[in-house]
Amino acid sequence: MSQHPSFKSSSSLLIKRNVLKRFERVDLLKKRGDWKPGDRVTGLKKTTPEE
Repeated sequence: MSQHPSFKSSSSLLIKRNVLKRFERVDLLKKRGDWKPGDRVTGLKKTTPEE
């Protein structure tokens, strides 16, 4: 009998995410110099995660 995919070990759950949370996007934009203190956190530019 095969095992359901939701019961896999946690080591196999480390998948590269292509969507960032808002605080991760702000940190990434700060590193790139595209975000300054006082800028709005809504309506951020699209970003791709670093590899």
